[in-house]
Amino acid sequence: MKKPMKAALLSAFIFPGVGHFLLKKYIPGVILAGAAFAGLYFLIAKSVETALQITEKIQSGEIQFDAATISELVSGQTAGAESQLLDIALAVLLVSWLIGIADSYRVGRAQDKNVDASD
Repeated sequence: MKKPMKAALLSAFIFPGVGHFLLKKYIPGVILAGAAFAGLYFLIAKSVETALQITEKIQSGEIQFDAATISELVSGQTAGAESQLLDIALAVLLVSWLIGIADSYRVGRAQDKNVDASD
């Protein structure tokens, strides 16, 4: 498998920026991985926070342990500015992932062309 495809697949299926590390482009790799990690961290932190709040309500007897009630609480927990922050975090994660795939393929092709030109 050629380097551009391998780099793009690593960025697609492992984590954004991994393909850049394969291509020895560490700074773009760190930037992409950092942006994706920040978005992912925020999404996971908010999910865990919501789950803990619902768990506390169940344990205190405030709500019943039933799927419909829990589902309703989960969908109603995010509102207003918090919902916008979650949308931004998701957008950052997705954009960094897509840029990581496309850019690692582009950089890999450029490196292959340079190798072919020097031969």
